[in-house]
Amino acid sequence: MLLQIAGRRVAYDLIGREGADFSFSGLKTAVRQIVKEAPLGDAAKADLAASFQAAVVDVLTDRVSAAMQIFRTQFGSKNDICNFVVAGGVAANGAIRQALDGVCEKEGYRLSMPPVSLCTDNGAMVAWAGLERFALGLTDGLETSPLARWPMEALERTTETELGRRRVPAGQGSA
Repeated sequence: MLLQIAGRRVAYDLIGREGADFSFSGLKTAVRQIVKEAPLGDAAKADLAASFQAAVVDVLTDRVSAAMQIFRTQFGSKNDICNFVVAGGVAANGAIRQALDGVCEKEGYRLSMPPVSLCTDNGAMVAWAGLERFALGLTDGLETSPLARWPMEALERTTETELGRRRVPAGQGSA
C-alpha cells in the first residue's frame, strides 16, 4: 500500500493486512526523512501535518475495523452490542474521532469517548489512576521500574506480589 505524505508516496503495508497489529514507526520515519531533507516553509509544514494525520486516520480505521471483526468472531455474534472506548490524547483529535465514529457505525459497535476537554492531558489521567490505586491501598516503592508497555496478558497473570506492590491503609502513603 502506498500512502501520500506531503506529496510523496510512502510504502506502508498495514492497510488490509491480516490481523489487527500496527505501528506508526514507518510513518514517523518517513516524516522525519522529509523534514531532514530541506527546510520547510509554513505551507509545506501544514501539508506535511495534514498528510500525516490523513495517513494515521487511514491506518487506524483499517486496523480498528479488523480488530472489531476479530473480536466479534472470537467473542460474540453479529447480534451482540459491543462497546468501543477511545480515550487519551488520541481521542482529542477531531479527524480520528469522526473516523472512528464511522467505523463503529459500520461495524455495529457503540462508541464511547470522553469530552475532548478530558482527553488532552495524559499526565492528569496518570495522576487520576494513581489516586484510584492509592485509594485501594496499593502503592509502589521507589525501586519500582517504569513500564513503557504493559501487555494485557501480563495483567491477568501477574500478582501484586510479583509487581512489588504492598497494601497500606489509605491516607498513610508508603514508607
